[in-house]
Amino acid sequence: MSGASAAGPARDPSHDPAPATGPLQALLGQPAAGGDDDQALVRVVDTPEPRVRHPSDMLGMVTSALGVALVLVLSVVAHATTEGVTQDVQTFNTLLARILFIPVQVLEGLVTLFVPAAVLIELGVRRLGRQVVESICGAALGLLLGVVTVVTISSFGSDELIRGLSVRDDGEWLLTIPGYVSAIAGLLTTAGPRTRRRTVRWSWNVLYLALFIVLITGQVSLPGILVALLLGRLAGQAVQYVSGVRSERAYGADLVTAVRRAGFRPTVLVRVRDSQTVVDADAVDAAEPAADAPDVPADSVVSYDTTGDVVTAVDPADDDVAGIHVGSVSAPAEADGAADGDDAPADPAAVALTRAGDNRVYALFTGDGRRRDVVVLDGDRQVIGTLTRAWRALRLRGLEGRAAISLKAVAERTALLAYAASAAGVRTPRLEGIGVADDSVVLVHEHARGAVSLRDLPDDRLDGPRGDAILAEAWEQLRRAHDAGLTHHTLTPDVLLVHHDEAGDPHVWLTGWEQGEIASSVLSRRLDLTQMLALLALRVGAGRALASAVRALPDEDIAAIGPLLQSIALPPATRVEVRRAKGLLDELREALVERLPQADVQPQNITRFGARTIIMLTLTIVAVTVIVTTINFEEIASAIAEANPWWVAASFAFGAITWFGAALTFSAFSPEKLPLWRATLTQMAGSFVSLAAPAGIGPAALNLRMLTRRGVATPMAVATVALVQVSQFVVTVLLLVVLSIFTGSGGLIELPSTTVLIAISGVGLAVVATLLVPAARRWAWEKARPILEQVWPRLSQMMGQPGRLMLGLGGNVVMTLGYVLAFDAALAAFGQSLNLVDVAVIYLVGNALGALVPTPGGLGGVEGALIAGLTAAGIPASLAFSVTMLYRVVTYWARVPIGWAAMRFLERKGDL
Repeated sequence: MSGASAAGPARDPSHDPAPATGPLQALLGQPAAGGDDDQALVRVVDTPEPRVRHPSDMLGMVTSALGVALVLVLSVVAHATTEGVTQDVQTFNTLLARILFIPVQVLEGLVTLFVPAAVLIELGVRRLGRQVVESICGAALGLLLGVVTVVTISSFGSDELIRGLSVRDDGEWLLTIPGYVSAIAGLLTTAGPRTRRRTVRWSWNVLYLALFIVLITGQVSLPGILVALLLGRLAGQAVQYVSGVRSERAYGADLVTAVRRAGFRPTVLVRVRDSQTVVDADAVDAAEPAADAPDVPADSVVSYDTTGDVVTAVDPADDDVAGIHVGSVSAPAEADGAADGDDAPADPAAVALTRAGDNRVYALFTGDGRRRDVVVLDGDRQVIGTLTRAWRALRLRGLEGRAAISLKAVAERTALLAYAASAAGVRTPRLEGIGVADDSVVLVHEHARGAVSLRDLPDDRLDGPRGDAILAEAWEQLRRAHDAGLTHHTLTPDVLLVHHDEAGDPHVWLTGWEQGEIASSVLSRRLDLTQMLALLALRVGAGRALASAVRALPDEDIAAIGPLLQSIALPPATRVEVRRAKGLLDELREALVERLPQADVQPQNITRFGARTIIMLTLTIVAVTVIVTTINFEEIASAIAEANPWWVAASFAFGAITWFGAALTFSAFSPEKLPLWRATLTQMAGSFVSLAAPAGIGPAALNLRMLTRRGVATPMAVATVALVQVSQFVVTVLLLVVLSIFTGSGGLIELPSTTVLIAISGVGLAVVATLLVPAARRWAWEKARPILEQVWPRLSQMMGQPGRLMLGLGGNVVMTLGYVLAFDAALAAFGQSLNLVDVAVIYLVGNALGALVPTPGGLGGVEGALIAGLTAAGIPASLAFSVTMLYRVVTYWARVPIGWAAMRFLERKGDL
């Protein structure tokens, strides 16, 4: 017999005796040698996917949307630059008018008419009717997005944004986002890649030329063109992702061709799924089709779907696969595992292989009766893997930063790691061949016969000495890899396989080396040890897993594991299971300290950046954006210029006292000793966080973070923070009552401002009327009960410490009075004065109402409520605006840089 070239270390009768060319030649696509046996009957049990959704289309949609947002921002921020570029290009206008003999409008019409027509005609000639419809949908969606964008920007956009996207026409600014450009871009994107469609290739070139012409003739702006193109790309990629694209994966005859190029002559290929019965070659031969089934040519590839209802005859010589229904065929059970006529479960090792990676897996049977596993790498699936590897390497220290960016590179890397692991003496399935067809690469592996993954291994097999032997074998395989400089990086329950020989001795296979690394660092190898320890602890418990590690590893490596026992160090599959087994990592740390009391288990920073860094960067971006887009610097400057500088300084000083008051309460209610200086810095940092969080939410989150970082249990920390907030509310109400009594003429009814009194009375009546309704009472109790349940245990403890309780309430008084006095000083800065109780009521009510607006720091809501309150109290509207702006500057905006510095300091010290 003759066939494809052989590849891999194994050579047996299933391989073709043609000269060996090795995996590299097979990967490059060297065709198999022809022969009579190449046309033998091959059965493929599979369900081909004629259309697939490419993750790259989703990535393209996100990129296009971000591109649109970036262009809109730059059109405002860098308006002078974009306008200057447009004007520079338009200097060629006069020269172009002399050269062009076709009016620009005619050119636009030709592009709009003939480009879509040419593309659709080519698709029609190729009999791609569905793609014709999809292209039309892409054009329609692109046009719709363009129109919606123009309407939205015209209605809600700022003057700067509209100006940045406009051109001057007859002395007026005209918003230009050409919808026809979005439509054509959407059509060309959906029609297919330019490398496969000739009309698509030259249509893009014609479109770019037309856009250059309309740009230099001053009919559109540069940002407008970019937005239109990106909207068209977004529309086309959205249609492709929703509808799917024609699959370029190797199925049927193409899959058989790839396996033959790997050096094997298959008789049966069976798709392995979690719930599918794996089919044995002998069992397939025993399956009989229905009586009415027509004859299938002997030189065909026969394809069964997983339900066994359709048989497809495929001629390997044909480019197009033609399917014919030949009746019902039952998918037979695997001969190795079938018993009493029942369907056997899928082979555990093969199923583990499918779960361990995001690739197709097939059971390969050849004429010699041996079974092998075929892993198929599809080009369209590599985008997710590449992004995952790049993100993990970027975020986590100790991992290789390079990531394969093409299917060929991924296959080469996988093959290299498989060969390296085998050469290191690791018990892993040997890579025996590589083949390529269409947009797929097949890797033919030795089958781990009789092996079961650690996930599926019965509990009783891990008990006693036999279980200890399995744990020791797992550590031994990892040690062999590390001795050769290899690391695995993704130790999950599906890559550790266990089987027992005839004598009952266990053997462990270590599979799934795709994410591994050659010539790895010490940190990278220790991350592997951490993953293995967590993996074993999930099955046998923390104490026993650590005991097995102690027997296999030196004390230095055991001690190094402690700081790495973090969820971020674990692969996603293991991390999910560790989170379900609550407290497992803490148990491992405790067991490690028992074994090595001198070991340090304080978590080590192994991330280049984490959630805190992302939050910090986000807050900074939000802060800059809010400051640039919401502050009217001219109005603020004029308001401050007219104010008395001494009263401005006094207002800022009173506002700064609020930090100390809040810190006093926080420190007094803390269950652990909390230095007042640290607590004050935390409140300062809250001034920065409030730029990106609604009023009160940001500081509370920082308080919670401070407590948990200092070792306070999360339930206790939550109760403490809730007690702080409830006490602030209670003190605010009580202080309002006390101020009204002692600053008026002796009673609550003596409040100077009738308007304020009516407002408070109205709110009170509304609350009472609402609580008279049973349904409203139940709703209010359901909302209040969780808070009370959290606060009451901590409040009960504080009752036994009256000194600390009074200190905490006193801090709330200081904080509230600080804000009230700061507001009063802002009034005095403009020569205005009100009764202190009026000032307190206006501030407290206005701040509470403004805080209901879900904007960072209550922006907009607080200002509006304070201005309305001052105006109702008799302050002229212009002065009320100036007072409010000054107050917000000294108690909100001016504190942002101080809060940022405080937060950075606390982060460096490890308190946040």
